[in-house]
Amino acid sequence: MSAQTEPTFEELLASLEHTIGRLADGTAPLDELVAAHERAARLLIEAQTRLEALKAKAEDLSAQLRQ
Repeated sequence: MSAQTEPTFEELLASLEHTIGRLADGTAPLDELVAAHERAARLLIEAQTRLEALKAKAEDLSAQLRQ
């Protein structure tokens, strides 16, 4: 079994944009729209978590540079 790598932040955003596009289109069957909404919610949480981690890392690096 191979280890699966996590998507990059940019890949998460691209997937979120694609999923939101499916929701905005509105032509998919209801069950697909519900699944897309659930996926978008999960992707948004993951993207926000990653962004906060990246911000913290950037702040740490900035503080180290000032020392």
